[in-house]
Amino acid sequence: QVQLVESGGGSVQAGGSLRLSCAASGIPFSIYGMAWHRQAPGKQRELVASIDRNGGTSYLGSVKGRFTISRDNANNTVYLQMNSLKPEDTAVYYCATSTRLYWGQGTQVTVSL
Repeated sequence: QVQLVESGGGSVQAGGSLRLSCAASGIPFSIYGMAWHRQAPGKQRELVASIDRNGGTSYLGSVKGRFTISRDNANNTVYLQMNSLKPEDTAVYYCATSTRLYWGQGTQVTVSL
């Protein structure tokens, strides 16, 4: 069965960094586009970053220059490096395939002043 398992969330002070990981199994990972989404309390889920199977990337405007999405096809893993974190980045972060067919369980990121 398909599994997407996120890790790396936590609590950090503003200006800090976190690296999220998403390990995939049950899918031919290398041919899938992958994405990170987030949902803050009381807000709609939003697409944060995506990476296609060729490594092409796109980002939500508010995270450009601070977040970097990458992938390791040998290990079926997609990453989200988050630098210069702000309190408004606080949310549950979800890994998903670009088709949005498969989702991870989410990992909490909390950024405090």
